[in-house]
Amino acid sequence: MGDRNAPAAVPAMPEQRSTLQDQTAVAVTIYNNDLALIRDSRRVELPAGRMALAFRDVSAQIRPETALLRATEGSAPQVIEQNFDFDLLTPAALLEKYVGRQVGLVSTHPTTGEETEEPATVLAASNGVVLRVGDRIETFQAGQAPGRIVYRDIPSTLRDRPTLVLALESAEAGPRQLELSYLSRGLGWKADYVGELSADQQRLDLAGWVTLTNRSGSTYQNAQLQLVAGEVNQVEEAMQAPQYEAMVMRSAAPAPNMREESLFEYHLYSLAHPTTIADNQTKQVALLDAPGVTVGKELLIEGDQRAFREPRGGLAQELAVNVYLTATNDEASNLGLPLPAGIVRIYQRDSQGNAQFIGEDRIDHTPKNEAMRLKLGQSFDITAERKQTEFKKLSGSGPWQYQFESALEILVKNAKSEPETVVIQERIPGDWSMLEESAPHEKGNANTAVWRLQVPAESEARLSYRVRVRY
Repeated sequence: MGDRNAPAAVPAMPEQRSTLQDQTAVAVTIYNNDLALIRDSRRVELPAGRMALAFRDVSAQIRPETALLRATEGSAPQVIEQNFDFDLLTPAALLEKYVGRQVGLVSTHPTTGEETEEPATVLAASNGVVLRVGDRIETFQAGQAPGRIVYRDIPSTLRDRPTLVLALESAEAGPRQLELSYLSRGLGWKADYVGELSADQQRLDLAGWVTLTNRSGSTYQNAQLQLVAGEVNQVEEAMQAPQYEAMVMRSAAPAPNMREESLFEYHLYSLAHPTTIADNQTKQVALLDAPGVTVGKELLIEGDQRAFREPRGGLAQELAVNVYLTATNDEASNLGLPLPAGIVRIYQRDSQGNAQFIGEDRIDHTPKNEAMRLKLGQSFDITAERKQTEFKKLSGSGPWQYQFESALEILVKNAKSEPETVVIQERIPGDWSMLEESAPHEKGNANTAVWRLQVPAESEARLSYRVRVRY
C-alpha cells in the first residue's frame, strides 16, 4: 500500500500559448549601457482558474526577475509563479534530452534507396553520441550519425522560442489586454555625428545619427522606439562616405522624426513613427540636423611637468601642436540641443569639391550651453620645440622643501602664408611663481600657465620664461 502521508501529486496546469499574433503593440526603450526596457502588449483570452500562460518570443536575454505583468483592460490575473525557458530546441539539445530513451535510426540502402528503421537507445550525447542498436554499440561525432535519427515527440522542457511561462490565477474567463514589461540585455545604441567644415573654418554643418544594435535574440515588429541618454545606475550582479548639401543658415533642430525631452536627470529621445528592430541587425535613425554651427579653431601646445624639477640637458624637445575645433552648444551658435555621447567625424571639401576626412573625436554627454572641444589631429605647418636654458636646485631634503628654478624657451614656427595664434599651456607642479616672461600669461588653474602666442606668416615666434617651483 502507498504511504498515506505522502503529498498528493500536483496536477500539471493547462498551458496556453501567446504568440506574436496576439501582440497589439510593443515599445522599446534603449539605454546607453547594454540595457533596454521592453513593453509587450498582447490581447489574450484567459480561462477562469489556474493556468500557465506561455509568453513566447520574449527577448532571449531577458532579466526574468524584472518581469512585470499587468492588465491594461479587464481584471488583472494574479501571478503565482514565473519561469523563463531558455533551453531552446536544437538538434543537439533534442538529442541530449533523449539520453536513456529510444529513437529510430533510419538508414538508406545505397543501391535501391530503400529506407529501413530500427530502434536505438541513446546512451550518451556529449562529446559525441553513443547509441545501442540491437546487440551492438555505435559511436559517432555529433552530426555524423550512420543514419537519420527519428524522434517520437519533443520534450516539454524544450522551447522553439524564448518563452516566459507565467502561472496565473484568473477570477473569471474572458479577454484581457495584458502588458508584459521587462529589462533585457543585448540592445544598445550610440550616437554618431558627421560635420562638414566650411572653407573659412568658421561654420560647421552637423548631422547626428543614432546607431541601434539588436543582439537580444528577438525581433520587435513596428516598435515604438525611445532612447535614454545618460548613465542610469545598475546594481552589479555577481555571477560609406556621407553626402552633404550646401550650407544653409538656420537654427538647429532635432531630426523631423525625433522628439527630445527631459526625463529625471536624463534626456529622452522618441522616434515619431514605429520601426522594426530585427534580431542581429544594426539600424541607423536620424537624430538631429544642425547646419551653420559657429566654430573656432585652436592650435594647442601642452608642456611636460618634468621640465620644472629635473635638468633636461641642452637638446631641444619637439612639441606636438594639436588642432582642436571648438564650439558652444547654444542657440547663438545655431546649436543649443542636448547631445548624447558619441563620435564626431569632421570633413572638409577640397578645391575640387570633394569631401575629405580631417579628423574625429569623442564627446561626452553635452548639455545645452556647454562648450565642446574636438581634437582633430596635429598641425603639419605649425611646429614647436622647447629647450631648458637653465636649471638650478635651490634646496630640498623632504616634502615641500624641494625648490627648483628653471628657465625655458619655446620656439614656434609657422610655414603657412597667414599668421596663426598658438595657445601654449604649461602644467607646472607644486607651489610656483613666475619670475620672468617674455609675454604675460594667464592662470588656467592652480597648476597651469597659459600664453597666446601670435606667430607671423612664414616666420617664427619665441616665448621665454623663468619659473620657481616648490613641492
